[in-house]
Parts: sequence; C-alpha cells; structure tokens
Amino acid sequence: MTETAERTPRARRSAAAPGGRGRADIRPGAGERRLTLAGLLRAVAAAVPERTALVGGGRRRTYAELDARADRLAGHLLAAGTAPGARVALLSRNRVEWLEAFFGVLRAGAVPVNLNQRYIRSELEYVLADSGCAALVAERAHAARLLDEGGGADLPALGHVVLVDDGTAAAAWETRAAGSAPRAADYTAAAAGAGGAAAPLPASGGEAHYLLYTGGTTGLPKGVVWRQADLFRAALERRGRGRPRAASPEEVARRARERRPRRMLVLGPLMHAAGQWNALSALFAGGTVVLSADREFDAERVLALAEAERVHTIQVVGDTMARPLARRLAGTPERCPDLAALTSGGTPLTPQVQQMWRNWRPRIAVNDSYGGSETGVCGAADAPESRAARFAMGGSVAVLDEHLRPLPPGSRCIGRIARTGRIPLGYHNDPELTARTFPVDPDGRRWVLSGDYGTVAQDGTVTLLGRGSAVVNTGGEKVFAEEVEAVVKSHPGVADAIVVGAPDEALGRRVAAIVAPAACGAPGAEELREYCREHLAGFKIPRALHVVEHVRRTAVGKQDYRWAAEVVRTPAAPSAEPDGTMRHPPSA
Repeated sequence: MTETAERTPRARRSAAAPGGRGRADIRPGAGERRLTLAGLLRAVAAAVPERTALVGGGRRRTYAELDARADRLAGHLLAAGTAPGARVALLSRNRVEWLEAFFGVLRAGAVPVNLNQRYIRSELEYVLADSGCAALVAERAHAARLLDEGGGADLPALGHVVLVDDGTAAAAWETRAAGSAPRAADYTAAAAGAGGAAAPLPASGGEAHYLLYTGGTTGLPKGVVWRQADLFRAALERRGRGRPRAASPEEVARRARERRPRRMLVLGPLMHAAGQWNALSALFAGGTVVLSADREFDAERVLALAEAERVHTIQVVGDTMARPLARRLAGTPERCPDLAALTSGGTPLTPQVQQMWRNWRPRIAVNDSYGGSETGVCGAADAPESRAARFAMGGSVAVLDEHLRPLPPGSRCIGRIARTGRIPLGYHNDPELTARTFPVDPDGRRWVLSGDYGTVAQDGTVTLLGRGSAVVNTGGEKVFAEEVEAVVKSHPGVADAIVVGAPDEALGRRVAAIVAPAACGAPGAEELREYCREHLAGFKIPRALHVVEHVRRTAVGKQDYRWAAEVVRTPAAPSAEPDGTMRHPPSA
C-alpha cells in the first residue's frame, strides 16, 4: 500500500466494467517509451535543478546534485563490469545513498534489487542467487554480515560490492585473497567519480524493467517484474483531479516545476514498496524527500525532524508508527505547524488511530490506501469512520468471481480483488506462480490477483475482508505463517504447531504460535524465541506462545485457523508465566 493523494480518483466507479484490456502483449505506446525512472529524474532535475531533492543524516542533495551523482555511480558500475540489464542489489537502511544508488543502477541500464536488511544471511543469499545479482551496494556492516566467515560462496555471479560508510570498521572479507571474494569499492569515491573515466551511459526505453522483491504469501521472497512505464502509471504518477496523464518526461517535469514543492518525511523502509514508491512519487513531483537516518524508530526524534524540516506530509507504516507519533503530539497543537497530511502504506490504519490524529489537528488529511507490490496503487480508504476496511478503487480494479468475471455492484458474493490493465509482467524465475497470480479471463483480459477477498457495494466501493492465505501483516512486514510453523515444529519440545496473527495495539497484528508439547515438554516463550532467532528474521519470530494439549485440525487434516484465532484472543491471566508463555486447559 502506498500514498495516493492526487492519483486515485475520488469519484466512485462501478467495479463491473474495469478499464483496460490488460492483455499480456500490451506494449507502451510511442509517447510512453521514454517514461523510464532514470529518464524521469533527468527531466525533473533539468526543470528544477536547485530545489532540494533529498535530506537525511545531515546530507542534502539538490536535484542537480542527485542527477549528477547518479551518473557518476552509473559510470563506476559500468567500469566495474556491470552490463546493461544486469541486476544490482541495494542493502541499507533509509538514507540518501539508497536513492542515489537506486538511480545510479538505473542510469547504468541495470536493474536495482531491493534487499531487506532485516533478513538473516540465508534469506539474503536466496534473493541474491534468485535474482542473479552481479553487484551489491551495501552498508559495510550489512555486507560483512553477508560475506564474512565464508559467506557468499554460493553467489558466483556477485563480483563487485560498493561499500557505504556506516561507522563500522573494515571487515575480514574485504582483505581476502583476490578471487575468493567480490571486489570492494568505496561508495563515496564512486559517487564522486574518483578514478573513473566518463563513459556514455546506455539508453533505455519503455520496455525497461523494474524488479521488486516481496515476502508475499509463499514464504520465500518473490521478485515482481514490472515495465517501468507501467509502474509509473500504476503507482508513481501524481496528477490533479480530472487532469490527463502526462504524455512525456518533459510534461512530468513541467508539472513538477509548476507545482508548489512539498516536503514528505518517508518513514517506510525504502526496500519495501510503500516507502520506495512514496519517495519516487514525491521526487517525480518535484518535492523534497526527508529520510530519518535513525537505526530504530523513535517517535520524539521523528517529530523533531519533521518540525526542523517543516515537512508537509509524514508517511508511516500503519498503527506501528502512527500511534506513538499521535501520542507524542497529543495536547501539543503548536507542534509541526506545517504538517498537513498523514499517509499510511504497508498496512491499514485503525479508526482509533485515525481519530487520534484528528483530535490533535482536526483539519489534517489522513490518507489510507490499498495496493501492493503486484498491483500498484489501487484505491484510497472511502469511509475512515467505518470499522470495515472500505476503499474507493480505480477503474481498473474489480472483485472477481470464480470464473474471473467482475461481480456487479451490490452483489452479496465474496470475490477476489484484482486489477487489470497496467500490471506486472509476472514473477522473476517462477512461471507457475505467475500463471496462478496473473490469470487470463475468458475474454482474453489479463488480471493480477491481489490475494485479498472482498465485496463490492452498490456505489462501487470495495470492502476488504482479508487475505486468502495465512499471512500475518505485522508492522508492515508480511509473515508467511507456514514458514514460521516449520521452524517452530522443528523444536524438539514441539509436537505440533499453528501460527496466526493476534491483535496488537502497536503492530496491528503480532505473530503468535500455538504449540502442542512433545513428550519432553514444550519450550517456554523465551526459549522458543531464541531457537527461532537462529532460523528466522526478527520480525518473523513469535511474540506470543500459547501451549495447548492438542492443535486442532479440520477433517482433512489442515490447520483450523478459526479455532487458532480464538485461542490467541484468550486473556493471558491467570495462565501467563513470567516469560509470557500462556498455558491453556485441555478444553482450549
């Protein structure tokens, strides 16, 4: 999900007749072949060179500086052997260098690959191997975590690493004998063009690709492949209500020059769609992207930064960030006088948190949007006061029946929320999953299934009912329950297990494990967390442990998720132990 101000039509449309044929053979028209991400930055930078583009960690970049540094990074990558079309991974927390490197990779004619810095080494290695990355731009500590102690041995394609200074000392892998590790280069020198001769940069057109890895619903990360022109239309373009789409990069740039520059504090991780797309959208609109360089989220420091930079919009990841910020602001209406909008991406805001923001500043715009890595931006929350998640969707979105036919407005049926028209080409290296997620209907129209189920009201609004698979959305991170179950069940003290999401005030949902003990006895919550920490990223580790006599399953042997949801809602007292373990009587 990502911010949709100026992009999603507010007029309600019928979901029965979505626009666009969505056929697999659609190609960008002649006027769109130049709508590449690197080309759009070039055009905007030429139109507003002295505007501030990026702020973060004490660094400031004008559009002209961002454009020039991207060129120099591209030259460095080309000189290091990065071929056009190659893939280059980015591994860093939010910082100015992340976006500089992103555009530098694009300028080299290569494809950026987002890496989640919270992944453990095996997960990082999987994405690097699956994407076939030839180079990596990474903070030094993250590179060491990946490449020290024999790491990277199974990544023969990875030949070059550009190291971003993060205050840590040089790691052992950087001094290995030649040929046993990727070549290392300093980011600061590369971005300054030190030691590299100027070389012509490759041209790219509307068929240029964009690759975004997402945790999704299959456990292992998946690479979603978009055409850049389609991504711009589906997720990044900003235009006023009723205004036609921009026909060229020059028109995008002209609109950016005419638009009053806005400053957005992007708190969502740039390695996820919500944070990245909001940042790119703001840049293509000629605005300023402000980034927090803090390693951990701190509400007071975030607000101090917002106040110092006079930001107009704060982008958050659901209640996880919005709630502590609202609590800090409560009773201080004079704080952040320029702040006029809050936008959420990655996970919905609850009505309670939206009200907290309106209590602080009644006229603040609270934007909640619906979309995903495979769908782009689909719509915006329609009724913020409603307990149901209702969204006014764009004309290319529909709720489909089992035959891939759009349900008519007012239908009582539940269907799958899908989008047609400008959608991804599919998943990288996974034709089977591509065929399932991007089906073609009997009329030859190609769809992408969001994974969510919903209903369509008479006025065309869509009510989101939930995902069709066992995914826990915790603080904006999607956790595949069966992946966690497999690790939990491998513990010698666990006979059976089921993992679900439990309500959580801060995270929206927290990962909860329900286990049946083995003969030797079930582990306690802290012991299980320590065990899982060896195999899973931190956000996937169960935060709550419920011990039951038996894990209930359906008649066909599948996990009974409805029963599990009731178990995790059971009050902890008086069964909670000091480490948080909750033991349920046999009747649970």
